Formats: sequence, C-alpha cells, structure tokens
Amino acid sequence: MEVVIVPDAKAGGELIAEAIADLVRRKPEALLGVATGSTPLPVYEALAGTVRSGGVDVSRARICQLDEYVGLPAGHPESYRSVVLREVVEPLGLGEDAFMGPDGTAADVQAACEAYDRALSEAGGVDLQLLGIGTDGHIGFNEPCSSLASRTRIKTLTQQTREDNARFFDSLEEVPHHVITQGIGTILEARHLVLLATGEGKADAVAQSVEGPVSALVPASALQLHPHATVVVDEAAASKLKLADYFRATYAAKPEWQGL
Repeated sequence: MEVVIVPDAKAGGELIAEAIADLVRRKPEALLGVATGSTPLPVYEALAGTVRSGGVDVSRARICQLDEYVGLPAGHPESYRSVVLREVVEPLGLGEDAFMGPDGTAADVQAACEAYDRALSEAGGVDLQLLGIGTDGHIGFNEPCSSLASRTRIKTLTQQTREDNARFFDSLEEVPHHVITQGIGTILEARHLVLLATGEGKADAVAQSVEGPVSALVPASALQLHPHATVVVDEAAASKLKLADYFRATYAAKPEWQGL
C-alpha cells in the first residue's frame, strides 16, 4: 500500500486524474470504476478538464459503478446511476453505452447482484477502481463486519451511513435502507485501487485502515492485502497517521517513471 499526502482536495483530485489519464493513454479501452459522493468530485473535474484540453482521449474508455441504492427509480436524481451519468459520463463526453452498473430496481435483487459481478468479469475486470471511505471505514457500502471475501450483494445501511448521506436528500427518511454494492472480494479484483480521503472527519478511519490490523471491522483495511493500492489523503485526513513523515519521505523519493 502506498500512502500519498497532498496539500488539499484539489491537489489530490489532480494527482488521481493524471493517473487515470496515464492509464487510458496506455489502455484506451480501460474499465474505470468510479465512486460517488462529494470526495471524488475534484478527480472528475480535473479529468474532464484534461479531456477538454485534448490531454487525453477517453472515447473508448468504459465506466462502471461501485454501488447503487435499492428501490430508487433509475431516473431519480440521487440514484447512483443518475449521479455517475451527471458527474462522470457526460462531462467526459461519453454516452450511456460506455456505462455499466447494477440494477437497483430489479424485482430479484440477488440475481441483479450476481449478474453485475459476472458483467464486470466478462468486461475484462476493472483496471482502476476509485474509492472513498466512510467515517466508519466502509468502502463501497461494505459496512463494518462485511466479509473480506464478499461479492456484489445487497447490504443494509447503518444509521451512521444514512445520516452521512442524508445531505443529498430532502430528509433522512428519504435515504434508502438498502443498497447493492460490490463486495470487498469483488473490489480487490481491480488491478489498481485508489482511495481518496479528505477532511479531518476521515482521519480516524484512514489511520485505522492504513496502520491498523486488517479487520472486517474496518473494511478499508482490506486494501492492505492488495498488490497495487494507493491511498491519497489531504493533510487533514492524514492528521492521525503515526507514519505520516515516512509516507511523505517515501513519496518524495519515488522515481517519476513509477507513476501513482
């Protein structure tokens, strides 16, 4: 696991966007896994800017969803399909044919989960998966005590996660109780995992995930098991890392050719 400490969210977004652009230059048809929420927005803004300036051609790239609410209509503005189309797919100049995600409206939700897991595999696997982290250490919607071998499945959200997400809805009562999420085992199959965390509110979760033991109680700690995992944090989110100075030194000495 590599930990990169950046000055602020904008710098983190630019760093990750350039890593994505480098990947697409090497592999134009790359499958990019995206996360939702406010944290990754600087990544999408920076990447869209690079596309607009002609710095990278993403016309053959593909976008896949990490998770989806169960029960929200596909056209609901806060369904993750709508969010990803609005914040990622459209700004990159891609069409819906470049997008894939689980069906949160399916009558048979379990079958929809299994179908999405198969679809990711049949698409050749995720080349780079962008992740956020919850205040309780969750990734995707794999809440604490999720199996580290779990596959795409339905999960019940904790009260804390529903409260955290209520800012996107008119009230807490509107936040769904269930979601489809890629499991931790599914996430770990991506070739490169990039977790972005910003703000002091994420500092405890980052420290536990990076420096604590691998534990189902802190789902993001599973990134320690991955051969190519990068954790990008701003100064606030890095504030409780005991090895922060070491992480700064190792990144400063990193050969440029190695990339992110």
